[in-house]
Parts: sequence; C-alpha cells; structure tokens
Amino acid sequence: MSTTTPRTNDRGVIRDDTLRANPTGAYVATVGAVVLLISVFLPWIDNDKNKFSGYESDSLIPFSAYLALGCAAALLYAAKRATRRQHRGLSLASMAAGVAATLLALSYAIDTPGAAERGAEWDSEIGIYIGLLGALIWTIGSYLLAKEPEGDIEHDDRADHHDTLTHHGTAYDASHGIETHGQPATRHNTADHATTTDSGRGGAGN
Repeated sequence: MSTTTPRTNDRGVIRDDTLRANPTGAYVATVGAVVLLISVFLPWIDNDKNKFSGYESDSLIPFSAYLALGCAAALLYAAKRATRRQHRGLSLASMAAGVAATLLALSYAIDTPGAAERGAEWDSEIGIYIGLLGALIWTIGSYLLAKEPEGDIEHDDRADHHDTLTHHGTAYDASHGIETHGQPATRHNTADHATTTDSGRGGAGN
C-alpha cells in the first residue's frame, strides 16, 4: 500500500487518495499465463502410439492460454494507467477465466474429455499438470489483485462541501435550516417572542 500524504482540497477536506492496489497480483497472473502457454506445446495426451500436445488435442487449450495472455496484458496496463492500479471488474473477470482454465486442465487429468469421440483410451501427459499449475497461478494472481483497492478516483465536490459543513463548524439557522456562512446560529424561542409581543401590546394599551 502506498503511504503518500493525503491531498486536501480548498475547503480543508482530506481526500482519501492514499490507497493504491499492490500490483503483485498482476505479475503473478502474468507468470501463470506464460506457464500455461508453455504447457500448450507439451504433450497432453497419448494413445500408446502417439503423443499429442495441448495444441493438437483440443482448440480450447491454446485458446485458454491466449485468453490468459490477454488478461495479463490488460491487468498490467490497468496497473500502469488506473489511479489505484486496477479495475476490480477486470481482475474478477480474469480470475473467473483462470478458474475455467483450471477446471479444463483438471478434467484432462481426471479423464480426457471426448474420449468416446476419439475412439481410443487416452493417458495423461506432463503438459496437463504444467497447464494446471499455470492456470492455478493465473487464478491466484487475479484474486490477489482483485482484493486490492479499485478504480479511478472520482471526487464529488458536493460531498466535499457536505463534509466541510459537517466537520468544520459552519453554522446553520436552527429554525429554518439555512446556512449562515460562519455566523452563529440564531434560535427563536416562540414562547419568549409571544411574551414580548403581548407585553408590548399591554404597554401600548396602557
């Protein structure tokens, strides 16, 4: 977390601009994306005669790796451009995609999808486990970033003005709710006013 000095506006309201996302999660997600991409070109399945890379086994496998690279690039760009170094919607979308890639690799480790269609018994290869590791790292990195402070800061001057009035002692007319711009609030006691008026009328009558 950044510990920079808070900025104060012209009304004396301290704006909370100090919290910024730790970009470590984006770097972790990027590492996971690279590991997943490497796994695509390693053997994923074999049928005792031939071994097939992830690229050859299923188009979803390279697509997952390309999606991981795209998400990683977006997270790194947001870390550079966003005021607080991330947009949580993007980080959560990256995490969701990472979960999907993890489940895809896990399904290959448990039982090769489409085995009946392939018409043969398929065994798992090292590429599956490398891909599973990469997908997990991608997911964890996205989560680490998503839990950090989020987004660009948009200040509402009306909220600042309200805070100034609340915390810096600007007075209000208690009976009418009108700001008196620093003048002491005036409260009118109705009973006292009525007594004074009646007494005045009595004096006039006398």
